[in-house]
Amino acid sequence: MFKRIISGLLVTALAIGLMTGCASHRGADDSDGIKSRVVSIAIQPSAAFIPLFIARENGWIEEALSEYGVSVVWYDFESGPPMNESIGKGETDLGVMGDVPTVSAINSGQEREVVAISAQAADSYAVLVPADSDISGPKDLVGKRVATTMGSTGHNLIKKFLNSGGVELNEVELVDATTADMPYMLRKKQVDAVALWEPNVTRIVGSGVGRVIGVGSDCGLAGTNTIVGRKEFCEANPKIVSIVLEQYKRAADSLDEVPEAVWKKVARYLSLDENQVRELLPKYNYTVAISQGDIDALNDTIHFLSEIGAIEAYDISAYCNDTYFKAE
Repeated sequence: MFKRIISGLLVTALAIGLMTGCASHRGADDSDGIKSRVVSIAIQPSAAFIPLFIARENGWIEEALSEYGVSVVWYDFESGPPMNESIGKGETDLGVMGDVPTVSAINSGQEREVVAISAQAADSYAVLVPADSDISGPKDLVGKRVATTMGSTGHNLIKKFLNSGGVELNEVELVDATTADMPYMLRKKQVDAVALWEPNVTRIVGSGVGRVIGVGSDCGLAGTNTIVGRKEFCEANPKIVSIVLEQYKRAADSLDEVPEAVWKKVARYLSLDENQVRELLPKYNYTVAISQGDIDALNDTIHFLSEIGAIEAYDISAYCNDTYFKAE
């Protein structure tokens, strides 16, 4: 379940919403590319989305949209799947998520657009072993137990990591596990390795439980994270979408100037300390604009998921819209 965090203009937003229905229809003047008078934005605790958190803390999106009489409602989620459900129901308009939730929602029939890239973060995905393990590479994992979340980017990572060393996925024993369970499983030696993502990787290494033996860039995993929107909302409100993305990029470009107080909030949000957050940052490239490389990476995710029978194969390029934000 999610916790709703609402801006200071919530009362006005709800009043307008009750009078006119869902978020996509809270206004009538589209002369400036705006029909809605409220935008609902979904966020989740991942370092891949730090710029959005900073923009929220600074009130930049609210400030930029106030000129157009548009207010902002924030929704906090723990992960991508419940966020997808919310966007699918029309409760939220824009959201940030990883590659698997992005392509899975589109495959399920949700009217969705990829409007930007929140981050490329290949090295935020890692394979870890117990700190005292003598395992150092793919070949050492043959016949071993490896925990990951089945159907996740971690699953894709362990496949690519093994293949990079000439090992097939069926040569290890895969164990389906949540990211919350993997540190315990590693500490108790219930498994020989885990494949997961930040901020879990930093927590495990920081606790002394495990060490990294491979990351996404070692084996061709791009680690592409997206900014998505309901197609109906985006088409009706291109100006709102563009403004949100501009403020995301503004935050991404100002990471060196973020006040200490805001970094403390980011750290709490990610359940890390401030030094750990700063150590994470080099793993993320907050490009915003959609490149052909991003499209290729998302199509690679689709290929992996179709291989394991999780979704039907399709081409993500038909659902990427780069008109809302252009790189300078």
